[in-house]
Amino acid sequence: MIATLLGKKIGMTQVYDSANCLIPVTVVEAGPCPVVQVKTVETDGYNAVQLGFGQKKAARTSKAAASHARKAGLNGAPRQLSEVRLAEKPSLKAGETINVTIFKEGQLVDVLGVSKGKGFQGVVKLHHAQGGPAAHGSMFHRRIGAIGMRQTPGRTFKNQPMPGHMGSNRCTMQNLRIVKIIAEQNLLLVRGAIPGANGDAVIIRSAKKAKKA
Repeated sequence: MIATLLGKKIGMTQVYDSANCLIPVTVVEAGPCPVVQVKTVETDGYNAVQLGFGQKKAARTSKAAASHARKAGLNGAPRQLSEVRLAEKPSLKAGETINVTIFKEGQLVDVLGVSKGKGFQGVVKLHHAQGGPAAHGSMFHRRIGAIGMRQTPGRTFKNQPMPGHMGSNRCTMQNLRIVKIIAEQNLLLVRGAIPGANGDAVIIRSAKKAKKA
């Protein structure tokens, strides 16, 4: 069984544990995820399982996506697709479904998502630059300042921190603990924060660098 699920971030809340301690958690709707395609070394050169989550509207589904889902016995094309590489030949078959029961309470997981986009930002916010004096007489407040030298080398070095786009990056939060599983609603309560805004797609997998107890 592969310990990976697709889902979406619902939001954050707080719960009490058995020791009556308040724990911040993120609610994630994980699965059920149908197996859309199974890949093996013989057919595709590697072992993998393609999982789906959600369902697209028929009007927004291409014929290729609809046909791909139909081969797995699905009524509609999934809204989200992701492939999970496997070391061994997968035992799952196309059309089968996996859900939150593959995880256990107290288990450590990694959550992958896309961070919130913050648009075009300056160096003070983007790179935590100190900036200039805040006094009224100063003509230098939040600008970047000097970025190169004079005759030698006479250019700006690569990787110089400059204003630019901030956010919308693929992020992985590692070793987050599952506080509670609500199987009847396909919900996972994960301790701490995860990337993205409410409603964004995420991937939950068993922790690759789990801390030893």
